Amino acid sequence: MIEPNPKADLLRYLQEARDALLWKLDGLSEYDIRRPLTPTGTNLLGLVKHVAGVELAYFGDTFGRPFFEAAPPPWWYTEEPENNADMWATADESREQIVGLYRQAWAHSDRTIAALALDAAGHVPWWPEARQEVTLHHILVRVISDTQRHAGHADIVRELIDGSAGYLQGKENLPPEGQEWWENHRNRLERVAREADA
Repeated sequence: MIEPNPKADLLRYLQEARDALLWKLDGLSEYDIRRPLTPTGTNLLGLVKHVAGVELAYFGDTFGRPFFEAAPPPWWYTEEPENNADMWATADESREQIVGLYRQAWAHSDRTIAALALDAAGHVPWWPEARQEVTLHHILVRVISDTQRHAGHADIVRELIDGSAGYLQGKENLPPEGQEWWENHRNRLERVAREADA
């Protein structure tokens, strides 16, 4: 019989989401990882920067294990942050810096997860007062959900950039059809949509 290990299961799903998100940057130019492809400015490097901040806040500050010993960067959650400052990278913030920060966030988060029990209590001061008291389990589920959501955003943004799609390298989760099949499939869906609207 296999012994259950809920913490290991949760961490595995979190790591898969982390890997999926970073994979979407592979092979792209600085322009392509930064270009806004939705009306709200969604871009690949901004998504990575955002989830780095999410991990550092939830697995750091929430459990009294802050990552930043000195002053945090200007985009960090301050008293009056610039709206959406964590969702895009400035020209001065390199891909290496943002990805490096994300990898440091993973290590910091993983240390918190290893050190605490799933029922360990934390406090999220930026949430409404009635919901501020949480457990590590709750935060793990929340961060997995958030990271998977943004990995899905990245999947769509990457497909808009160069047609590349799939969940993880070597585990794409797509039918192995060629470009012609996908074009025909998309055209068929367009026809169906127009028929349904008529």
